[in-house]
Amino acid sequence: MSAGAGSGVAARTVRTSRLDLVPLAVAHAEEMAGVLADPALHTFIGGAPLTAPALRARYERLTAGSPDPATVWGNWVVRLRTEDRLTGTVQATVTEDGRVAEVAWVIGVEWQGRGIAREAAEGLVALLVEHGARTIVAHVHPDHTASAAVAHAAGLTPTDRVEDGETRWERRVSD
Repeated sequence: MSAGAGSGVAARTVRTSRLDLVPLAVAHAEEMAGVLADPALHTFIGGAPLTAPALRARYERLTAGSPDPATVWGNWVVRLRTEDRLTGTVQATVTEDGRVAEVAWVIGVEWQGRGIAREAAEGLVALLVEHGARTIVAHVHPDHTASAAVAHAAGLTPTDRVEDGETRWERRVSD
């Protein structure tokens, strides 16, 4: 997958059994500010919830794409179809001509414990592998058991590498 192909992946909607992973748009900021408003979401990642205007500015930067032409940013909102509500986000930073993708997920507190993060991460990883990614990476705080379970469900395994206090999880796909 070249950077151009990665751009196509980043613009694609992914449909799973219950979810639509919809490419991020600035228009999502208002609803997502509510989804991400609980300070508990920042227990392991630090920071604080963003206001709708701050989230709008962030989404403007993200949707503009990476300033590095060799890096593709893919950002999706997670829509639970039965409720027609946004529930969180997933993201991928694709490098090395599409061979490496670093992924992350955040699901609002109201929707946690329903398998949404697992399903969204599995859908994202499947998309990336389908388009040529051979190494999928996630960083998970060692005390964040729910996120570790999501990484495991998406086929990643923990490594002995720790970066910024988080364990590096990987999935390697053979050619």
